[in-house]
Amino acid sequence: MSHRRDYENDPNGPQPNSLVPAASVVVVNEAGQILLQRRTDNGMWALPGGKMELGESLADCGIRETKEETGIDIHITGIIGTYTNPRHVFAYDDGEVRQEFSICLLGKPIGGKLSVSDESHEVAWFSPAEIDSLPMVDSIRRRVNDWRSGSYPVIR
Repeated sequence: MSHRRDYENDPNGPQPNSLVPAASVVVVNEAGQILLQRRTDNGMWALPGGKMELGESLADCGIRETKEETGIDIHITGIIGTYTNPRHVFAYDDGEVRQEFSICLLGKPIGGKLSVSDESHEVAWFSPAEIDSLPMVDSIRRRVNDWRSGSYPVIR
């Protein structure tokens, strides 16, 4: 797995050379807990998600990425917002510097079993209050906070 470094509003950050549509998903269970994964590429807690593949819809992307990264099957129920900050880039070891372009969806679990993947080394459900103390990049925390505020869809 390659390493990823996030740069947000950093004047010394690298210039982007890639723009890739992606989906992330706020998955909420019946107890009101949110599904998070601890990423292997940066060690931070994050929503499940990733880049959209050719031939799939945005909802299909969110469903696939959630299953791959957490083991949980989901149903998409809504949209939290769009996150397209040109001052937020992800730099990868292979030289790709990706500009943020993500649509955050809302989902509910319908099956599956928590499991890690090559992209996540921990997967767990958290109450909204527990999330505040977790290490998380600002853009993911913003999506979680937008969900908690209930004022979506948000365009950023």
